[in-house]
Amino acid sequence: MGVQCEIAAKAGMIIQRVVLNSRPGKNGVPVAENFRLEQSTMPDTVQEGQVRVRTLYLSVDPYMRCRMNEDTGSDYLLPWQLSEVADGGGIGVVEESKHNNFAKGDIVTSFNWPWQTVAILDGSLLQKVVPQLVNGRLSYFLGAAGLTGLTALLGIREKGHVTAGANQTMVVSGAAGACGSLAGQIGHLEGCSRVVGIAGTDEKCSILVSEMGFDAAINYKKGNVAQQLRELCPGGVDVYFDNVGGDISDTVISQMNQNSHIILCGQISQYNKDVPYPPPLPPDTEKIQKERNITRERFLVLNYMDKQEATVLQLCQWIQEGKLKVRETVVEGLANIGAAFQSMMNGGNIGKQIVLVSK
Repeated sequence: MGVQCEIAAKAGMIIQRVVLNSRPGKNGVPVAENFRLEQSTMPDTVQEGQVRVRTLYLSVDPYMRCRMNEDTGSDYLLPWQLSEVADGGGIGVVEESKHNNFAKGDIVTSFNWPWQTVAILDGSLLQKVVPQLVNGRLSYFLGAAGLTGLTALLGIREKGHVTAGANQTMVVSGAAGACGSLAGQIGHLEGCSRVVGIAGTDEKCSILVSEMGFDAAINYKKGNVAQQLRELCPGGVDVYFDNVGGDISDTVISQMNQNSHIILCGQISQYNKDVPYPPPLPPDTEKIQKERNITRERFLVLNYMDKQEATVLQLCQWIQEGKLKVRETVVEGLANIGAAFQSMMNGGNIGKQIVLVSK
């Protein structure tokens, strides 16, 4: 009997996890098959300072495309290793704790949550969250009340120079994505008088105006974007929340006013290309930027973590008051996380792309 118990103890707990199966190549387009679901075993014992958690939700985000390369091109992002478990934003429930800050049943989150059903994590990597702050919608801590919301609000406050009553016009590209859909609403809340979104389908544009309070939205796959922008922003553009880069951004920048500001959030149109971040502007666009004194500074939310707590509380307050509308695209099952990532990179999501791992 003793021997059998010993074998069982060594076997540990059987879990599912998702590892990086292959790299798309620096200029390649990521596909679901770049990831692989596998069964694995995990030790049964939780060491001092550790916590065993069951994964509830995982986040897939555009920046992860950089982590699929051997070299992320960034000093703050580590590449995922082949056949090693991937990780990112996650939220889960504590099942067992040997860390003083956490008890069984606590809801916790981390930026480096492994893509697996159950995990034993170092307690120092975790933050406890209060479900009541988001009316029990726990996945919001990965989006509107998490890093995405922080990026939108701090980006606007730190780099947008929005002044209430100054009659400013803001344009948001990638406007129906996780960050863009929040940024447009926050632009209004912070004092912009006009907010125009740019997105890739009529459905997205309609949701931006009817649900998210954007004044107008442009489907960049239809018609002449420059002409529509001129009609919708007759006074030019004062603040540009840039989630995409590339041709769309060149078009917006050409209509920006003197001393205006670009909030450089992401460059998804460039993520499958081997270019530096932020990518350099084409010569004509760069000339406009310099002549009109348009600021375009790299914005990295991780540099503002001293403001995290107060900013999250502000976001949660707006969510509770119904001033910040949150959209999510939820895919069920850890097995589908690769497909969810591929879809999000191709614009298949409205709002935050979330994977529900367990309930």
